[in-house]
Amino acid sequence: MTTLPFARPGSAAGTTPAGTGDAEAMNSVLGKARLIIEAFTAEDDSLSLAELVRRTGVAKASVHRLAQELLGWGVLERAGNRYRLGLRLFEIGQRVPRQRILREAALPYMEDLLLATQETVHFAVHEGLDVLYVEKLMVHRGLRKQSRVAGRLPLFCTATGKVIIAFSSPVLFHEVVRHGLTPLTHKTIVQPGRLLAQLDRIRAERLAVEVEETRLGYTSLAVPVFADAGTLAGALSITAPTFRMNQDRFTAALRTAALGISRTLQATG
Repeated sequence: MTTLPFARPGSAAGTTPAGTGDAEAMNSVLGKARLIIEAFTAEDDSLSLAELVRRTGVAKASVHRLAQELLGWGVLERAGNRYRLGLRLFEIGQRVPRQRILREAALPYMEDLLLATQETVHFAVHEGLDVLYVEKLMVHRGLRKQSRVAGRLPLFCTATGKVIIAFSSPVLFHEVVRHGLTPLTHKTIVQPGRLLAQLDRIRAERLAVEVEETRLGYTSLAVPVFADAGTLAGALSITAPTFRMNQDRFTAALRTAALGISRTLQATG
């Protein structure tokens, strides 16, 4: 049988913030290439050579030489006299087994959930101190900003992230607090004691409710999804404008979908 490549809850892997170790990266070709690729953010369509040099801290001649090699590989593409990430990265990304297995298991149930609620549906996994969105479905009136597939948001202030912390090792909670709870809105919970109490309730109810902590005017509900042997695979959520959130009805639909995904993953594993 296929072993599902899920990280164990609370594992330290991936908890190093982006940018840590850049000094070491500067000493290797691969490290410099990584800095160039990671210089692009979700908001960047393209970057100039000067912007790549400034963001990476790598010498201009090295950036230019490595950019030519990355162009040849298809990892970068030309956009006039600028650079953008290439389709080769997308192609390679589709081969990632964890993402593929999760998406294939979750998508049919997410589609049912979308039809039942007519609100934005997310599936997210743990990545470092963030949630990483594996899939997002929405209707034309859905939440278009803030979250995106392959995008990240902090664990501590998202419904999916709170679920992940609640069902992970206590080490993760302490790591999140140690790195600071920077608010996204004035409603974001940034007191460790309040967050801990919220996590206790999430464990008891197997439901996280996040009200305008990530974006004003929006509320999210999230539940855990488990793979084999009770391993946390990720979290499933519904996000809707606060005035439109029907918690009782949406929670029932959300739990039904999460159970379906869990059973599919367990059968696969």
